Amino acid sequence: LISMARLLITLALASSAFLSVSSFSLSASPAHGVRSLRCEIRIEKDEKAVGQALCSYVKEAAKSAIAARGHFALAIPGGSILKMLSTMKDDKSLDWSKTTMAYVNHRAVPNEDESATHLKAKRLFLDEWEREGLKVLTLSGSTDAQVEAEKYASSLRLLPESVLPRDKQTGFPMFDLMLIGVGLDGHIGSLYPERDEVMNKDKWVLPVVKPSSSSITLSLPLITSSRKIVVASAGKSEKYPLGKAEAMVRALEKSETPSSFPASALRDCATWIMDEGAAELLASKA
Repeated sequence: LISMARLLITLALASSAFLSVSSFSLSASPAHGVRSLRCEIRIEKDEKAVGQALCSYVKEAAKSAIAARGHFALAIPGGSILKMLSTMKDDKSLDWSKTTMAYVNHRAVPNEDESATHLKAKRLFLDEWEREGLKVLTLSGSTDAQVEAEKYASSLRLLPESVLPRDKQTGFPMFDLMLIGVGLDGHIGSLYPERDEVMNKDKWVLPVVKPSSSSITLSLPLITSSRKIVVASAGKSEKYPLGKAEAMVRALEKSETPSSFPASALRDCATWIMDEGAAELLASKA
């Protein structure tokens, strides 16, 4: 059984696509941004504990960024992470007036649409954060993903480097904290397996057109340019009745590529927080 206490594992990266799991760290080749090339896995007891851990990273990153340059740049996805962030709705320990927030991905729908992540976030916590002065980058509300992606990229580019720094080598923006959820098929944001978007190396924001619904998403090189990336996986739902255990194995331990399983692109540069159920199949949990 996995200990109910927090388990912190440092994963060494092999030179091949297969992840070598170890209790010590090895050197790795350079990547975008200024992150340390080590992957941390935190296994928490349940979904509530995962949420608490995620919120602690938000607070830590915010205080550090504001102390360093006077502003905090945060990117959030939709899904279960919104519920986790809702526990910070009335948190007065952070200066939200010095925070700018963007969405990792968002459907191309009006912002008041019931499926809009922005509306869901407002109901859960964002209204309060905005009252405290947080600035949020929203879509314009059209159903044209191409137009929305272009406008969102322009909104990011208009932010001064004091608000959203740029990687001096690649030019990509560097969010202080990027929060990521993972789908059972390995999608992160709206970067889905075996689609062209996941391999795009140039764009900041991409349109993702699908028969069911279209959306925009931050590109993979933009995501990986972040100063810190935190991936959270916990709980079961109607959509994922068995949880994300299989997805975590593919993301962290199987031989995958960003195209076959996009979440695997983050195995060398993110902190992964998961509950015991999501960690159940990991060889590295013991």
